[in-house]
Amino acid sequence: MAIKVMFVCSGNICRSPMAEGVFRHLVREAGLGDKISADSTGTGGWHVGESPHPGTRRMLERHGIQYHHRARQLTQQDVRSADYLIAMDSSHLAHIRRMRPDGAEVGLLLDYAPEMYVEEVPDPYYDGNFEEVYELVEAGARGLLQHIRQKEGL
Repeated sequence: MAIKVMFVCSGNICRSPMAEGVFRHLVREAGLGDKISADSTGTGGWHVGESPHPGTRRMLERHGIQYHHRARQLTQQDVRSADYLIAMDSSHLAHIRRMRPDGAEVGLLLDYAPEMYVEEVPDPYYDGNFEEVYELVEAGARGLLQHIRQKEGL
């Protein structure tokens, strides 16, 4: 059974889909697609059914990452079925913890990239800084994959 990683942000159109796309790409490159799966959700339902933000899509395309997704809201089933619940900022982390995950590793994406200059992935929805967000997400995704490989013996 595949290890399930769930990335969580606010509306599931900017940060968490970018993290999911980057992480899936890294998993495929590592030849672990049959062992690790990834998905993404939002804490709110404002954008349910929408495609990722054009800025997110542009950054993924620029880096050669194919990605298709429709925004959805985090459910109790997501929390129960995930092995890793990865938040983009502290408000998402608090939301996940209020849902009482049982047995999943819960943390901020940038916990896995301690070399980065910030602890949270900023929301590019308002400032349009998708390049900075991509840099942070990629560092976090690389660190997370390394962590999972060590912890799970992959």
